Amino acid sequence: MGSIFRTADAAGISKIYLCGITPTPPHLKISKTALGADKWIPWEYHKQTWRLLKNLKRSRNFNAIAQKLRVYIIALEQTKKSGNIFKFKIPKNYSIVLVVGNEVKGLSPLILKYADKVVSIPMVGRKESLNVAVAAGIAIYQLKNF
Repeated sequence: MGSIFRTADAAGISKIYLCGITPTPPHLKISKTALGADKWIPWEYHKQTWRLLKNLKRSRNFNAIAQKLRVYIIALEQTKKSGNIFKFKIPKNYSIVLVVGNEVKGLSPLILKYADKVVSIPMVGRKESLNVAVAAGIAIYQLKNF
């Protein structure tokens, strides 16, 4: 998580949502890797990811009417229907919520149900996936269009 906090700071991410079994600050291992970013990047903890996503979708519908904030939920997961993150076009006038999963299990079908789009990072080597913090960093920078 420390690496994700640090990357979020570097990329100008406005908030991190921590869910489930994810450790939360203050935490020695997070702080060591985050190098302080865990102290100034806003974050919230939610026990159930699907409830958070459901609430974000609900607020998206309300806020779209109010023309304040539109939320587009992108899940980073390898599925048969995942789109290539490098070919994905971000919808205009949306705030992006990037959902990354557990290091071993990834994202559950329930969580994927709440995503507006599921994308993955192409893998050409022998390994099937990247470390979550590395994958999140690649996705954050790709989606921010730096």
